Amino acid sequence: MDRLRAMELFLSISQTKNFSETARRFGISATGVSRMITDIEEELKVKLLLRSTRQIALTESGQEYARQLEGILWRINELQTNITAISSAPQGLLRVHSRMMFGLGVLPNLIAGFRKLYPEIHIELTLAEAAVDLRRNQFDIDFRISPPVEAGVKRRMLFQSERYLVASPAYLAGKPELKAPESILDHDCLAYQLPGEEYTWLFKQQGQLDQIAFKPRHITNSGIALLELARLGEGLALLDDYTVHNDIRQGRLVRVLGDYRISNKGFDEGMYATILDTPIIPAKIRLFLDFVAERVAGPELRFLAHGKAAGLDPSPGSP
Repeated sequence: MDRLRAMELFLSISQTKNFSETARRFGISATGVSRMITDIEEELKVKLLLRSTRQIALTESGQEYARQLEGILWRINELQTNITAISSAPQGLLRVHSRMMFGLGVLPNLIAGFRKLYPEIHIELTLAEAAVDLRRNQFDIDFRISPPVEAGVKRRMLFQSERYLVASPAYLAGKPELKAPESILDHDCLAYQLPGEEYTWLFKQQGQLDQIAFKPRHITNSGIALLELARLGEGLALLDDYTVHNDIRQGRLVRVLGDYRISNKGFDEGMYATILDTPIIPAKIRLFLDFVAERVAGPELRFLAHGKAAGLDPSPGSP
């Protein structure tokens, strides 16, 4: 028995619930498919399928066998792809997922530069504010602002960052002075949408942690919208340092309560490249991660990389 082919046949049947469809996919007879599944069951000494004239169903053992086979066969396919890639120029589709601010403010410029070095690698970039399941959604890389917690993935920290509390000069003019965390209660606060009803900011200074709950003036699930609302003078906004660095430098925004570290969730802020934990990292993933890291890693590079390609950092006097 060709054990690998038998495994592929069984996984196909678990997905299609149809012997004829599986036979068509693999170019063999339905009888041949049935015989190989019977051989697997006899070898394992367990019933994997419940068959009738109308339908096919997986037993509990069959469901577990299919679940584990999916990961095993995926790794075998990746291994074959990687070994083939060693002897050829890097090529193929690289599917990248990223948070919005990093994806718009940093990645387009880097993708354009990467293409000049590796023209046969094509990048599909998807942006969203939430993390993604790499295996289920078939992404190669996910750029996240917090470290991954799920099993089966590994991370590469590109840089650490802080969150700055900022507002426009026009908003701050005539408003109460911000001297301590509780001062925010006298101000309009712009909140990033998070699960739960209460909105709070955490203030940390010399080991002391203060948590201040507030009622937001505006709420949004987009960091880009939050930045624009702050620029328009709508209130105080909490944003990653590298996304507001140029606004502060050019006077469009002012950092307040700078003696405190401030966050809305925790203090492990940064940018993490998350990939599946596989024995061999495909060349296209490794090359792109190295390229990005060389241009954004470290305290200064992350400031220089942001805003070059997406119009997020308009120069003074631009329309």
